[in-house]
Amino acid sequence: MHDVHTVRAPSMLRLAAASLAGTAIEFYDFFVYGTAAALVLGPLFFPTFSPLAGTLAAFATFGVGFVARPLGSMLFGHIGDRRGRRPVLVASLLLTGAATVAVGCVPTYDSIGTAAPVLLLVLRFLQGLGLGGEWGGAVLLTAEHAPAERRALWSSFPQIGPSVGFVLANGVMLMLSTTLSDAQFAAWGWRVPFWAAGLLAAAGLWLRSSLAESPSFLEMEDHARVPLAEVVRDHWRLVLLTAGGLAVGYAVFYAVTTWSLAYGVERLGVSRTVMLSCIMAAVVVQGSLTPVVALLGDRYGRRPLCLAGCTASALWMFPMIALLSTGEPLLMFLGFLVALLAFITMFAVVAAYLPELYEPRVRCTGAAVGYNLGGVLGGALTPVVATAVAEGERVPWGVAAYLTGIALFSLGCFALLPETRPVPRMAVAPATE
Repeated sequence: MHDVHTVRAPSMLRLAAASLAGTAIEFYDFFVYGTAAALVLGPLFFPTFSPLAGTLAAFATFGVGFVARPLGSMLFGHIGDRRGRRPVLVASLLLTGAATVAVGCVPTYDSIGTAAPVLLLVLRFLQGLGLGGEWGGAVLLTAEHAPAERRALWSSFPQIGPSVGFVLANGVMLMLSTTLSDAQFAAWGWRVPFWAAGLLAAAGLWLRSSLAESPSFLEMEDHARVPLAEVVRDHWRLVLLTAGGLAVGYAVFYAVTTWSLAYGVERLGVSRTVMLSCIMAAVVVQGSLTPVVALLGDRYGRRPLCLAGCTASALWMFPMIALLSTGEPLLMFLGFLVALLAFITMFAVVAAYLPELYEPRVRCTGAAVGYNLGGVLGGALTPVVATAVAEGERVPWGVAAYLTGIALFSLGCFALLPETRPVPRMAVAPATE
């Protein structure tokens, strides 16, 4: 069954490509910080700490970005539900890009003392604030234009953005870390990827300048006065269940891409180049398969894939840690790849799933707040907890147990959510509180 606002495939392709490019740029900004936190920020901004404490402190500033994301989703969700999805895309990209460039300009602890980590903290908060708004705007603009029978497919394109952003951020870091000496990389090389964010943000703004507003928003006659208040009053259970369900995806992704990078380099003695290459290769495969998994979501439903992804995550965490602990590139790659395939089994369809759970008047706020709260539960704490739990263990089985526990928790949350496919029109919410 087709939406009344079905958009022809060529137009959908342009819209999806612009959304993908925007999310890729914003997640580049977000990920380049995570890689820097794993590699250099500890000794540069927390030199009075021990190596372990410095890494923990750097990951704590990394986590602040996740804490800011739900606040960003509330701020930009309000704009998206009141003023339209399109303004959110421009404002969030500007904020994240500016904060990222500024991170590359912050003097180190040796230059300005404690002001250095404080500035880092503030800028990381602003990064998270912008990214919190980005997801809701990009996903809704794509999902609300798409035909119902292919909504998961088209809305999966913004979900490829994080993979592209990660590969881009780490590709630049990898190039710099292999062409510069350790001293040069620590002195100035790590700053270059942050400065490059300015050029990427300008390109993203140009790509998004011609996007049309969502038809569902244009049709609305009765806009929510305070969308967040309505979400809290009428949809609080949906928000909490979606946040809990998505927690495992964030935990798995950041365990692979951030914690394992630091663990491999610092504890296993594997070179930065080898670790980044293994992780990037797995992320490339994951990103490439995202539309394929989304097609399965259009055919078999959103909820079954989310349940399958949680189950696979729960079963794979101990094997992944065992493979990581070998320090062998091919075995580490295999561990990362299966974990990320379990992750994308869920995240390929949530861009269609979450918007379908909410009525149009509060959709931007509800979907984005649930999505970003999941980031706090699963993404903000994982590198910190995993680094602390892994201390002193020959094989960090405690990390595997922690991730398995989150997977089982998320499985329970998704089990309590309804299915939303097929939805004849985005204007009708299939599940309300």
